[in-house]
Amino acid sequence: MMNKTSLIALALLVFMGFYPLFVDSAWLAVGTTFLVFSVVAFSQDIILGRAGVFHMGHAMFFGMGAYTTAILNVHFGWPILATWAPSVLIPMAFAFVLAGPIIHLRGDYLLVATIGFNIIFIQVLENDVFGLTGGPNGIFGIDIVRLFGIEFASQTYMYYMAFILLGIALFIMRNLDKSKFGRAMFYINKDEIAAQSMGISIRYYKLYAFIVGAGIAGAAGSMFSVQYSAVSPEAFNVTQSIMFFTIVLVGGSASLPGVLIGTFIMFVLPEVFREFETARYLVFGLAMILTMILRPRGIWPVKFGDIPSYLKKGVK
Repeated sequence: MMNKTSLIALALLVFMGFYPLFVDSAWLAVGTTFLVFSVVAFSQDIILGRAGVFHMGHAMFFGMGAYTTAILNVHFGWPILATWAPSVLIPMAFAFVLAGPIIHLRGDYLLVATIGFNIIFIQVLENDVFGLTGGPNGIFGIDIVRLFGIEFASQTYMYYMAFILLGIALFIMRNLDKSKFGRAMFYINKDEIAAQSMGISIRYYKLYAFIVGAGIAGAAGSMFSVQYSAVSPEAFNVTQSIMFFTIVLVGGSASLPGVLIGTFIMFVLPEVFREFETARYLVFGLAMILTMILRPRGIWPVKFGDIPSYLKKGVK
């Protein structure tokens, strides 16, 4: 029998599946971006919520995926489908190179280091290194997805591509949770010292989480660039990284429903109240503060009783 969380998740997926039938093009675009941001938030949750790594530069990997697709398509003429693999692999490679030397840092030290990486990334983009990034204006004219002569150009196609991407991300996370990695992360989050005494390599699993999270964020970045047919540096700055970090904390670390709720609160609600201009951010900020005071573990935190039994088994 399905538990309450599974039933709610199923109902939400059904609603999202039929969402394009009931909205106009503007809200369909918002829905597509919500799906893309949800994927990025889930990838952040792998690093922050499961591995417990204080990482506030995640928009960098999101941007790497977006710029990889943009550069390969606009400057080198690659079809969009051919850019998807590099958009995943390049952020993963950078995650390995960048996180390897700093993964042992704890708390605010790691936080500052990852913010620094994000700032450097933005400077590289704005200074148009090798004449590929387009500088502050970014890159325009990204092509549409073509498959067997069919052009997937409409907002509805974009929405369902993002919906499929979200499904793939959820499938990956579900399988990660059921794997040795998931069990290791469970013990590391509970008690690092005890986990290490059991023979679990803290450094290895945290770095692994960093790499996997970067790859998923890169895939979302590729989808983001295709949706808007353009990329620019401000879409991947530190403020955006803070948003993804906050989504996980507000929604609930290591909680799949919590991350979706956090994405809705951090992205969709501001769009609903856009007519109030800057005043909406005052109310929104106060609501966030109250949420963290009243629900310090997030709106939908993971409870021990909700954790599947396979996560409570020993790591072999």
